[in-house]
Order: sequence, then structure tokens, then C-alpha cells
Amino acid sequence: MIASLEGRLRHKAPHHVIVDVHGVGYSVHVPLSTFYGLPEVGSPVSLHVHTYVREDALQLFGFGTLAEKEMFLHLIAVNGVGPKMALTILSGIDPDALHRVVVLQDRQRLQKIPGIGKKTAERILLELKDRLRIAVSEPPPMTPSAEADEDENYADAYSALLNLGYRPAEASKALQKARASVASITEKPSLEQLLREALRILA
Repeated sequence: MIASLEGRLRHKAPHHVIVDVHGVGYSVHVPLSTFYGLPEVGSPVSLHVHTYVREDALQLFGFGTLAEKEMFLHLIAVNGVGPKMALTILSGIDPDALHRVVVLQDRQRLQKIPGIGKKTAERILLELKDRLRIAVSEPPPMTPSAEADEDENYADAYSALLNLGYRPAEASKALQKARASVASITEKPSLEQLLREALRILA
């Protein structure tokens, strides 16, 4: 099984590249997130690879980072999500943002990706929550699909607080207080303002 490829980039196009490894050209499917980070044709390139084997096909899927590959593997393990859909999802949202979407259970954000309907989005959120071992039993009081979509800074600040080790409930409560506190200064606070004020409140 091919787990990585290191060679020279012979061709690149959205969703598809050819990597020349010692004279052998490997056709590799890639998400747009990986495509954007590729070097010029003819340059050295290294990809993390997943080999997808079926009775009628053998396909290679390549990624610029391990985070992309790992999220791809989580996605194709979800019932009803195949490699093509997983690439489409990663082309529309990076792994960190997808992790945040799962934390917030933000179905509407997923539905913005072409081909992802309501039922598919709900299934992805439910199964990824278990696979990523994300605790969402204490969701933020704000409705993620509406409020977080309107204010990405709030969602980014919430995710940052979770990464710092704060519980979902206390992070949400601190951010709501922070939002109210800086409302007199600006109608839409920046990420830095929200985080600074939330950390002051938590301290």
C-alpha cells in the first residue's frame, strides 16, 4: 500500500496531479486545499497518500498535510461518504474548520458545500463527533448554525478557548460576556478583542 509519494510534479490540475517517482508517473486525486499549495510543474513535491482499493479500481488520494489525510480517513469511514465526497468536503473546508464545525454541530455550514444535503450533514456531524471523540454534550447556548455563521470571529474565538482547555459551557459563557462588554466599542468585535476580553473574564 502506498502511504506517501516523493518525486517531481509532472502535471497539476484541480483535484488531480501526476507525480513522477523515478520515471513512474502516479496519478493522484487531491482536494483543492492541497492543490493550492502545490509548487510549479517540474518542481519536487511530497504528498501523504491514501491507497483506496476496490474490486474494480485502485485510486490514490494525496494530501499536503497529515491533518488533511487523517480527516479524509475519518470522512470516508462515515456511512454514505465516499472518497469523492470526502475530497469535495475538504475542498470546501479545511480540517481545523471542519473540527470546529463538528464542535458547534453547525449543520448549515456543511450544507454550503456542494452535494451535502441536510441528512448527509447530520450524519457526518454525528459520526465525526464520535470518531474525533469530541464532547459536545455542553453545546454553547447560541445557535451555531445561525449565530456562528453570522460571526466567524465568535466561532474562531470559541474554538481557540476549547483548544486552550476551557470547557464548552465556560467558554461560551465567557464569550457572550466578552461580546456584550466590547459592544459599546464596536458593533462587530474582532477575534483579538473577543479573545482578550474572554480570557480576562475567565482569569
